[in-house]
Amino acid sequence: MSGLRGIALFLLLATSIGHAADAEDTRIVFPAQTSQGSLVIGKVPPASQVSYAGRDLRVTTYGTVVFGVARDEQGPLEIAMRMANSRSETVRIEVVARQWPVEKVDGVPPKTVDPPPEIAARIAREQAAVAAVRQRDDARTDFTERFIRPVEGRISGRFGRARIYNGKPGAPHSGMDIAAATGTLVRAPASGIVSFADADLYLTGGTLVIDHGHGVSSTFLHLSRIDVAVGDVVKQGQAIAAVGASGRATGPHLHWGMNWFDVRIDPQLVLGQP
Repeated sequence: MSGLRGIALFLLLATSIGHAADAEDTRIVFPAQTSQGSLVIGKVPPASQVSYAGRDLRVTTYGTVVFGVARDEQGPLEIAMRMANSRSETVRIEVVARQWPVEKVDGVPPKTVDPPPEIAARIAREQAAVAAVRQRDDARTDFTERFIRPVEGRISGRFGRARIYNGKPGAPHSGMDIAAATGTLVRAPASGIVSFADADLYLTGGTLVIDHGHGVSSTFLHLSRIDVAVGDVVKQGQAIAAVGASGRATGPHLHWGMNWFDVRIDPQLVLGQP
């Protein structure tokens, strides 16, 4: 009799676990609100078709999706889904506005603020090359790791702040600046593959891009040395470069920027999320 009860209990547990798995597979999980400049990771039923801001999102086999929220996005965000059973649903996320103080940067080389035509053409070519690698859409899921700081030091520049270079308005700051001595090792904040490496871009000097999958990438600027090459697979915490002051910089520091395709996101917000 006890054996029959054991078999019955096993079947009951197996059925309950199966039902729980089925229920989990049908979950749709997104935050109710998010900040400007954030990276949003959500859960949808596997095999769903998902779109946001005119782009079809890559969906992992277990239903994870990711996208970035622009600095000036007002929201609400709309994520459209079509499930494998043909059911459609739309999720809306409120966007919390942030304050963007003005930051003055003086002592920058004048040619980097108001470049002559031939230098402006070079800058445009170099920026286009970096922008092109940010369109990469690998199936890698390195972006799901808990990001770490690539270098320790004082935060000397914050994402999104409006910048004035030598008295002339420039584009908002696109990343997080960390003050550190020249030669300080820069470590990969998350695993990925090197998609761009150039030791001498005009504005950004030594420049390195690591792709973390699904359009998420990290960019490191003003490097004094690059220790990896395009195509290298790197692990979180691996030494990849050294801090410098190359390009448009007034002193040694690391500029760490993050993107979701062409959308710039705030590394400090990514550091704070599990």
